[in-house]
Amino acid sequence: MRDCNERVLKLDELAAEVRQLRADASGLRVVLANGIFDLLHVGHVRYLLGARSVGDFLIVAVNDDASAARHKGPGRPFVCARERAEMVASLRGVDRVVLFGEDTVEAVLRAIRPDIHAKGTDYTEESVPEREMTASLGGRTVIVGDPKDHSSTNLLEVILERTGRTE
Repeated sequence: MRDCNERVLKLDELAAEVRQLRADASGLRVVLANGIFDLLHVGHVRYLLGARSVGDFLIVAVNDDASAARHKGPGRPFVCARERAEMVASLRGVDRVVLFGEDTVEAVLRAIRPDIHAKGTDYTEESVPEREMTASLGGRTVIVGDPKDHSSTNLLEVILERTGRTE
């Protein structure tokens, strides 16, 4: 088994590895999950376990720092991209991790052409921005994980409240 840092690849390296895996293993179902994963919590873990359950090889695309800041706003992310990627790579069931800097994961989808694009329950299949792209590549979009009852923002609010801090 690769060390978790060795499971974090550049997109071109990952695309080549996926092509080779498909050549070696007929019927292999490649799954792509994606997100920011700032302040890793149980909702993230359940989402990734759900994503793994629908396929054989799980790739997780993690937003880089600039992309995360555009999505989440000033002061975010709390944890730098390289460390978020390392934490995600260390989780059971995650085979590879790739960082991406765009606002959507479309470039990753085009490069690896997953059989399944797994999104969390804060989406519906119809609301996933990359749904049409995934379908055009021959894949399908699925919703996995538990209800969206957890978030990094909520976790931070609990920490601040319990420590008596306001910021």
